[in-house]
Amino acid sequence: MRVYVPLTLPGLAEAHKTGELGTGPFVAYAVTPALREWYLSDDIEELEYAALNRAALASLRLLAAGQDAPRRRVVVAVDVPDGAAAAGPDRGLDPTALGEVRVTGTVALARAAAVHVDSDDAEEDVTAAAGALAAADDGDDDAQVVVDGAEDHELLWYATQEIPNLVGLGG
Repeated sequence: MRVYVPLTLPGLAEAHKTGELGTGPFVAYAVTPALREWYLSDDIEELEYAALNRAALASLRLLAAGQDAPRRRVVVAVDVPDGAAAAGPDRGLDPTALGEVRVTGTVALARAAAVHVDSDDAEEDVTAAAGALAAADDGDDDAQVVVDGAEDHELLWYATQEIPNLVGLGG
């Protein structure tokens, strides 16, 4: 099963250092039955893109909670064994938890298929979105427009071999 793990650049650096995305359980996003139902699509690429975007929003939440991370959303796409990730039965149809799964066990960074990261030119919008997220969650329409501004930036695709350069360890 392909899951999308939300991180920050410091979180990616830590995963690179330890060789692990997590030891479980941790939250990731995937194509779940609720996500399929919500998006009314059978196109797996569209559904995976939706799961990636849900993970990008979760990465934005991590940025909003931690002031020291560079303002770039990070999502790692990783394949885990079937059964290693499951949607919470009590959150399956909660619109705020669409695609959310809990991953159990240790997940090696070596299992990652790709890393998705904002470009440098997204930092201003991502910074503004992280600052507006709480107000948007409280129903502020103007703040939601600011959050949506970050979502207008496509995450760039990077091969796992590029992680050292992404986290400032490349030469």
